[in-house]
Formats: sequence, structure tokens, C-alpha cells
Amino acid sequence: MALRHDIRRGAICMLASHALFTAMGAIVKHLADHIPVIELMFFRSVFALPVVLLICTRAGGATLRTKRFGGHALRACTGIAAQTLGFYALGLLPLAEQVALGYTQPLFVTILAIPFLGERVGLHRWSAVVLGFLGVLLIAAGQGAGFGVASPELLLGTAAGVAQGMFSALTTLLVRQLSATESSSTITLWQSLLMGAYAAVLLPFFWVTPDWVDLGLLIMVGLVGGCAQWLLTEAWASAQVSAIAPYSYSALLWSVGLGWLVFGDLPGLAMLAGSGLIVAAGLYILHRELVRRGQAGSGAPKGRDPKA
Repeated sequence: MALRHDIRRGAICMLASHALFTAMGAIVKHLADHIPVIELMFFRSVFALPVVLLICTRAGGATLRTKRFGGHALRACTGIAAQTLGFYALGLLPLAEQVALGYTQPLFVTILAIPFLGERVGLHRWSAVVLGFLGVLLIAAGQGAGFGVASPELLLGTAAGVAQGMFSALTTLLVRQLSATESSSTITLWQSLLMGAYAAVLLPFFWVTPDWVDLGLLIMVGLVGGCAQWLLTEAWASAQVSAIAPYSYSALLWSVGLGWLVFGDLPGLAMLAGSGLIVAAGLYILHRELVRRGQAGSGAPKGRDPKA
């Protein structure tokens, strides 16, 4: 899909995609106390597949031809882990907190790029990583961690939310590696099929027969998630990353609003402050990445900025 360089369209698609992802998260949270995570993942994968096929077709054709099946399988494993942990965290945490902890992904990308891609991380990005994890500690402190009053469920949910960010980062790095030889449509299609197959294999061991209302909501999880994925693809195809990536943080606003309207959850000061630190760290890492690429594009000597 050709890049349109339409910032307004990209921003609208980005905002809409994260609004839908947050709505999907709210549905998952509602169902998570009586529907197993594996069942939620199955419906998420199966009913999103038509949308994924549409994305792949628009991107230049859907093909499963590949010489790197092992890479796709590994990428699917990290995606499965991230989705499992994310859905599990949604069942334990307020919606806004789960979303905020998911923003640890760029922090882990920065750390894991050292062994995976051989990148050198300087003072600026390390400082951002430390700032982001201070935000995580603030969110945990707001639940009573360190004072002996936090419930085990909240602490487990927080740990799962952070682990989701780590596995999402691994998925991002694996996609970078696969992109050297594989098209985006091939990567997306293999991801959807392998994640769906994983959930289908385990589904008989976890199946809980839903009533008609829950069945409708389960189907909505897949359809809404698939539409959100399509809008996200359109956003990235419409404008440069630097122009629209900050709009992805709108999910925090959507989650605060939906958490209050649907579940009656209002974020505390610690959660707001911690989220602010995580978001600030992510935006600063994006800024430093753009600076680093700009130096590379201008022909600056490698290692020109040791603090990148």
C-alpha cells in the first residue's frame, strides 16, 4: 500500500483504531471474569480473519509463501504470549491501568534492541527507559505495593501488564527482522493463522458455552479488533510514523473514559502520574530515534551522538 502522506487521514485513522482497540479491551474485561482467556483469544482471531484478509489484499495480495516459517512461528509465539497476558491483565486491572502498562513496549524495544539488533543505546534513551519504569513503580505504589495492602490480584495484573509490554516488544523486533525478506501481508497473515490455530487447539480444554449475549460480545471482540487493526494499517500507510505515532497515546484517554462509564473506575493520582511518566518516556524515545535516523540519513559518522 503506497504511502499517501495525508497526515489528517493518518491521525483520524490512528485515533479511531485506538478507540476501537480500547472498546475491544472493555468487552474483554467484561467477559474475562467468566469466559476463559483462550476462548477470548479464539474469537479474537477467528472473527478478525476476514478483516486481516482484506488488509492483505489491499496491501498487494495475501500469500503464505515463505522460506522463514520458523521466524513466523516464533513471532506468533511472542504475539500469543502478549495477547494472553494482556487479556489476563484486563480481567484483574482497571482498563486505564492495563492500557498504561502496555505503553512499556517502547521501553523494552530499546532494551532488547541491544542483543537483537546490536544497537548502541546512549544516555538519552537509557534515561527515558528509567523514567518509564519509575512510572510503572508509581502505578504499583498506587495499588498499595510496598505498603503491604495491595491485593495479589492487582499485583499479578500489574506484572502481567508489564510482561505484555515485553512480549509486544519482542514481537516488534521479530517483525523488523522478518521484514527484511517478507512482505507485511505475509507477516500479518501468518500471525493471524498461527495465533488462531493455537487458540483452536487449546479451546476444547477451556471451552465455556456462552449465552446468546456473551456469544454476541465474543463475536464483537473479533470484529472490533479486526476493524481496529485495519484502521491502524491505514494510519501507518497514510503518513510518516513521526507524524502520527503520538496519537496512539489517545488510547489512555479512551480507557479512562470507558473505565469510568462502564466499570465506574476513576484513576488515582499515582496512576495518572505513572502513566504520564510512561507516555513521556515513550515519546522521548521516539524523538531520539528520529534524531538518530536523521543523523544516519545526513551521513553523520556512526557513533556521532553517543548519548542517543
